[in-house]
Amino acid sequence: MNVAAPQSRSIAEIARDPRQRYFSVRGLKAYYGDSYIVQDVSFDVNEGEILALLGRNGAGKTSTLRTIARTESPELRSGQIWLQGQGLHEMESYQAAELGVQLVPEDRRIIPGMTVEENLDLARISGKAGWDYERIYALFPRLKERRRQEGTTLSGGEQQMLAISRALARDIKLLLLDEPYEGLAPVVRHDIEKALIEIRTAGITTILVEQNAVAALKLADRAIILDTGEIAFSGSAGQVLENEALRHEYLAI
Repeated sequence: MNVAAPQSRSIAEIARDPRQRYFSVRGLKAYYGDSYIVQDVSFDVNEGEILALLGRNGAGKTSTLRTIARTESPELRSGQIWLQGQGLHEMESYQAAELGVQLVPEDRRIIPGMTVEENLDLARISGKAGWDYERIYALFPRLKERRRQEGTTLSGGEQQMLAISRALARDIKLLLLDEPYEGLAPVVRHDIEKALIEIRTAGITTILVEQNAVAALKLADRAIILDTGEIAFSGSAGQVLENEALRHEYLAI
C-alpha cells in the first residue's frame, strides 16, 4: 500500500497561521445587541511585548479587551482568538482566565470588606497561583505597607497597584489593562509605568488601553489605533509618536 508523504508547510504559511503566534486575533466581530462595536479586527502580539490599543472615546478599545477576555458582553459573533495555540474564542471567561488571560478593568473592582492580602489570596486560590507575596511587594512596596488595610480604602493609585497585583497573583500569560493611568497623579503613574516595564521583562504580554496616548506610546513596543471599531493604523509606537498628522486625526493630540 502506498502511503502519501505528509505535505510540508512553507515558512510563509506557518507565519500566517494564528495558532503559531504567541497571541493572535483574527476577524473579531463583536456586538452589543444590534450595535456593531468591534469590526473585523485582527492583530498579533509577541511574548513579552506591550501593545498600546489607542483611539478616541467610543472607538472600541474597551470592547476589544472585553472580547479577548471572553466577558459576557460584547457578544463575539465571528472571529478567532488564539493564545499559545489555544482557541479562546471557544471558551468562557473563567476558562480564558485559567489559561492565563487577566483583565484589569477601568473600575478595578477591588472587593469590599477584604484587606490587600485577602484580595490577593482570593485571586491565588481561584486559579493556578502566580507571583508570590515577596515578588508582588517588590514590585509595589506601598502595598506591603498597607497589606492589612481594607482594599477599598486605598488611594486610587494604590487600588490600581492592587488590581494589577491581583492579576499577577494568578498564573498569567496575557495582561489586559483598561485605562490604568485614569485619575492618577504623575508620581503614581510613574510607579505604574516602572512596574509595567518589569512585567514585560518577566515575559508577560500586555495589551494597554489608555487615553493618555503619549504616555502609553512611550511605554509600548507597538501600537494599534482603532476608529469606530476598525483598525486605522498598526505599526510601531515610535511611528505614531513621530507622525503628527496621524495623532491629530485619530487621537486629537
